Amino acid sequence: MKDLGSLVEGTACQLAARHVGVVVAAIAGDSVEIGGAGRTGGGYGGAPDSGRDDVPGADTVFEIGSLTKVFTALVLARMVVAGTAGLDEPLVELLPEGARVPSRDGAEITLRHLATHTSGLPRLPKGMLLPALLNPSKPDPYAGCTADVLLRGLAATKLGATPGRRFRYSNLGAGLLGLALAHRAGVDYETLVAREICEPLGLADTGVTVDGDRARRFAQGHSRKHKPIAEWHLADLAGAGGLRSTAADLVAFVRAQLDAGTGAVAAPPDGDAAARSNGGGGEGAVRSNGGVSGAAARSGGGAGEMAEAIRLTREVEQRTSPFSWVHLGWMGQRLHAGQGGHLQIWHNGGTGGFVSFAGFDPEKKVAAIVLSNTQRSVDKEGFELLKILQSWNS
Repeated sequence: MKDLGSLVEGTACQLAARHVGVVVAAIAGDSVEIGGAGRTGGGYGGAPDSGRDDVPGADTVFEIGSLTKVFTALVLARMVVAGTAGLDEPLVELLPEGARVPSRDGAEITLRHLATHTSGLPRLPKGMLLPALLNPSKPDPYAGCTADVLLRGLAATKLGATPGRRFRYSNLGAGLLGLALAHRAGVDYETLVAREICEPLGLADTGVTVDGDRARRFAQGHSRKHKPIAEWHLADLAGAGGLRSTAADLVAFVRAQLDAGTGAVAAPPDGDAAARSNGGGGEGAVRSNGGVSGAAARSGGGAGEMAEAIRLTREVEQRTSPFSWVHLGWMGQRLHAGQGGHLQIWHNGGTGGFVSFAGFDPEKKVAAIVLSNTQRSVDKEGFELLKILQSWNS
């Protein structure tokens, strides 16, 4: 294997020229490297050490935006495997009594439709978000998306296509999926994700709320012009983009995808996410590399069900073009032969002050993850990193 650490460090430093701070992670077989560059911009919300401005690292907390959707989809798959929900179960059956869900041509919206963006629902909740998103003085545009507001808007929504007929990316649909699954489980969305994903995979820093030590490690978000941006709260639309996480946790999550849910989670030795420093100052880099964490030892018993759920997320496939498709949550594409013919499973995310990217190839056992505290896409760099890893493992 070529120098994975140098590749990660170079990618992070390249990104730091245009981003306030970034963390890059690469997985190649059993090898993992995590590197950061730039600065965190301090912590959020009056955290005790909010004046810090460190180099971001494996344990820095970021908003991951729409990357949340793959967690929501895996929760669905977990519940399907457990028999507590059905892929083709109508959405209305999981919502509070009296909720009204639109249909079209006699077809009802199902959980499968929500997870594959084929429900026919619009991208945003009816009548409330577009004006807010276009208004720069509105710092937290999704904060009013409570269950009552969402369900009232849903009842008045007209579908743009027959459910199951056409791909149409929908934050509303993904958020309703999270809301519906949580209602069926009798807990809130954050508790459901913790129970179904974070605890089995040992993800200690992934959740909706940020407090205690995590608040100290929460990066400050920034606009494209590097101005500080307030954090976003998605209320009951959290299933569409409300999670916060770290590179270390996302490595563990993606490793589970590569290992089909065996629970073998790569993390720095002894759980120390900031294993060693590779330079200092605003443009320095922090790197970490390690083997299997204690999550592997905890994976017995539930590992088989997790593996089955992860496989289910990729067995479901809705074509969006001859060479691309959507799974439950994840996007997929096959590069043409001139680009190596590689398989890429991926998703990205963005909030007011953060962006994210995660992509992997289950055939080559490689993955790339990029997190930034600047509202500027990292998709290009994420895909380039993934392609390099795929070429190394050809």
